[in-house]
Amino acid sequence: MTQAIAKRPMRTRRLNIRATESQEELIRTGANTKGVSVTDFILESACLQAEQTIADQREFVLSPERWQAFIEALDRPAEIKPGLVRLFAEARGKKRGSRK
Repeated sequence: MTQAIAKRPMRTRRLNIRATESQEELIRTGANTKGVSVTDFILESACLQAEQTIADQREFVLSPERWQAFIEALDRPAEIKPGLVRLFAEARGKKRGSRK
């Protein structure tokens, strides 16, 4: 165990959280079941959730049929949307007007 501690980067940052009694009990039970400290359990769980959340914003999986439909949609020529043209024209006008 000493080697594992020696290899772990030094923790220099502090996070404070508040929990209900039942949440604390659940977390402690999970940590004990896994055989790790509450800190390690919380950090591992939170980092895993953060990685999944970030990955969900970068990657997505589609069936071959849905992938083909996606590619076809990307390859279609852009359509001019009159409502968006008006919206951006208004936004540009307001932005210019606010500089005066």
